[in-house]
Amino acid sequence: MSLMRDAIGVLLAGGQGERLWPLTRDRAKPAVPFGGVYRIIDITLSNCINSDLRRVFVLTQYKALSLNRHIRQGWSQLLGLGEFIEVLPPQMRVSTNWYLGTADAVYQNIYSIGSEHSRYVIVLSGDHIYKMNYQKMLQQHVDSGGDATVATFEITPQQAAGQFGVIETDANWRINGFEEKPASPKRSQLHPDMCNASMGVYIFNTQLLIPALLADAEDPNSKHDFGRDILPRIFSKYRVYAYNFIDENKVGAQYWRDVGTIEAYYEANMDLVSVSPVFNLYDKTWPLRTWMHQYPPAKTVFADPKRMGEALDSIVAGGSIISGGRVKRSVVGYDVRVNSYSEVENSILFNHVNVGRHARIRNAIIDRHVTISERAEIGYDLEADRQRYHVTESGVVVVVREESMIEEPE
Repeated sequence: MSLMRDAIGVLLAGGQGERLWPLTRDRAKPAVPFGGVYRIIDITLSNCINSDLRRVFVLTQYKALSLNRHIRQGWSQLLGLGEFIEVLPPQMRVSTNWYLGTADAVYQNIYSIGSEHSRYVIVLSGDHIYKMNYQKMLQQHVDSGGDATVATFEITPQQAAGQFGVIETDANWRINGFEEKPASPKRSQLHPDMCNASMGVYIFNTQLLIPALLADAEDPNSKHDFGRDILPRIFSKYRVYAYNFIDENKVGAQYWRDVGTIEAYYEANMDLVSVSPVFNLYDKTWPLRTWMHQYPPAKTVFADPKRMGEALDSIVAGGSIISGGRVKRSVVGYDVRVNSYSEVENSILFNHVNVGRHARIRNAIIDRHVTISERAEIGYDLEADRQRYHVTESGVVVVVREESMIEEPE
């Protein structure tokens, strides 16, 4: 019998996503589109299904309507009897607060977790891009006789400094030190030029997790965070091990991305349209699932040599029509119209975007239901763009529609 029958997943999907603003103005961070047809959360949920982890609580909080709908429509029917992917909003059964941190989010759902009578709890984050078989991690956890296991990946000290929790281990991968986002990270004993950074993926024996969460909830000085509070409290008292990330992506170097900033999100999407993407969407041995909209196939329209609809080095989702316009190195979502003589380059177009004739767009992210007027130019004069749109330090222009109280489909 699969080890996963003794495990449940708790997927944290309630982050406000402040660094992804304004893309998170109307949606939760894990609901932000990725790769034309997916949402960010689909990557972690696909990992769960591919790992045979089929009992998963998804803890939501901020602006979760579209995320809840997406999970209901796209994921519930994949499962069988006794299996579930269930959305749990803050229920305030043990607290009058919204989630105060990652540990508090799990603590507030302690009754749901306890009711499953599982030996292991796998804590996951819904806003990272990577491929991982959690069953391999659980196997190591069981074989080690550990009380908890933390997934880690190797990065340079420069990459880790001030950005990631850094773990120290002995030669047997038992954790003997942890620092949350240190300025001078400790080096790995096994590879002195690298650091072991936490991925935000944890496995706990349930009999340890529940009392640890209770103790944390009663600590007035705690920030109620797994990395900042729970790990430092337990690694000296219990057998806590690191699990060195095994990448199921199988393309070159290990791939794990925190797409928590506009720049990181933009770069991860742009990588998908390269000739040999580092993150492979097309691997049949590790399928990525989502809820697919019912749209007709994408279409290009050739009217004459001056109005040649074409998409080069791009991803174009169903229902989109490239009608006499030119799309290059871009990710185009569902039901997008790129009209005659327009140019879109190095950009991400969300669903239901309409690009007017003679418009020029580059290095931009265009949110859903945005209409780009005829002859508009975006990404060519950043000073002018800053007067109207959000522009990052690296020059990525983010265009969102005017605020609306009407909830429309993504």
